[in-house]
Amino acid sequence: MELTLLGTGAPAGLPRPDCPCAACATALGEDARAATALLVDGTLLLDLTPGAAFAAARAGHSLGGVRQVLLTHPHDGPAVEVPAGLPQPGRVPDGRELALLTGHRVRAVAMDAPGTGYAVTGPEGQRLLYLPPGGAPAGLEEPATAYDMVLADVVGRPDALARLRAVGAVGPTTDVVAVHLDHDVPPGCELRRRLAAAGARAVPDGSTLAVGAYEDVPDVPRRTLVLGGARSGKSVEAERRLEAFPDVLYVATGGSRGGDTEWAARVEAHRERRPGSWRTVETCDLVPLLKEDGPPLLIDCLSLWLTDAMDAAGAWDDAEWADGGERELRERVRELARAVRHTRRTVVAVSNEVGSGIVPATASGRRYRDELGRLNAAFAAECEQVLLVVAGQALVLRG
Repeated sequence: MELTLLGTGAPAGLPRPDCPCAACATALGEDARAATALLVDGTLLLDLTPGAAFAAARAGHSLGGVRQVLLTHPHDGPAVEVPAGLPQPGRVPDGRELALLTGHRVRAVAMDAPGTGYAVTGPEGQRLLYLPPGGAPAGLEEPATAYDMVLADVVGRPDALARLRAVGAVGPTTDVVAVHLDHDVPPGCELRRRLAAAGARAVPDGSTLAVGAYEDVPDVPRRTLVLGGARSGKSVEAERRLEAFPDVLYVATGGSRGGDTEWAARVEAHRERRPGSWRTVETCDLVPLLKEDGPPLLIDCLSLWLTDAMDAAGAWDDAEWADGGERELRERVRELARAVRHTRRTVVAVSNEVGSGIVPATASGRRYRDELGRLNAAFAAECEQVLLVVAGQALVLRG
């Protein structure tokens, strides 16, 4: 089954008309996108957008063979003119299936937002799922097999991808293509990096893809360390990397601090922006979690783990530090690094990057700075990807 993407952008396109934002200003060339529309085997058109006939011609196709036009989302803009020769657009009721004379079968998938998704099965059995902008499937049941290709609003609704993964509709070989792309993420390298972390990719308008070809499926890093300073956006970056995966276990190493209202407000802010399906555990005992099989771990953060470990080793007292405390702490760090090396879980960990300029005024402060640097280096050595977040911008150090 052959799929041509006549457009891959949001309903308003990218750049948005008259939008002065930086993302729109840089959405040029291959990064400029018309509203999403798909041409399947030259016979089925999913979503009719302005200029569809010209877009098809630029991609080396004609709409002359289209026998069915289906719409996915309510159109609240100006009326779209139906090119001569095309059948009138329609919509399949949720749960109903449409069989085409070409051998394609189209089943309407109910959404949790206005719009309709379509599961298309080709004459030779390849399967694709196309979701409207801002929507995720509602009432999913476990399918017999994963889709060969999924086209969805990965940036706007990463939880849709998580739901599909949870029931097996997206598997390791599913080609996930991001569509309905808007100005929420800067185009180019940053968009590709974020999508790759979710196991997805973007392609330029006019691309023709073979449904069932898996060579372009991104390899999601299994172990990632996210470094950054205070309020740099490192926790948001770490959480974003796992939004498209189900059943994440959030490991809070800071615990609770009774009576500290400012700390409680920080913890609550973290909770509110995490997906509701994630579970949370408050612990610094990371090694057993890393040794167990289970869903992805998000560890936030290693700097608080180190504080707990240094407390246990008596690192703040010079005599205790010299009399075995330093040796005990180094062994705990080595044990953690070994657990990261051998874990079979997906892990994203957060840590503070300190010591770039200001020298702490106290010996204990300098000791903590030095030990956090050693811990970060040991943990990073076991990760496929290491990021440094500065002013909300993620710089890839490895991977």
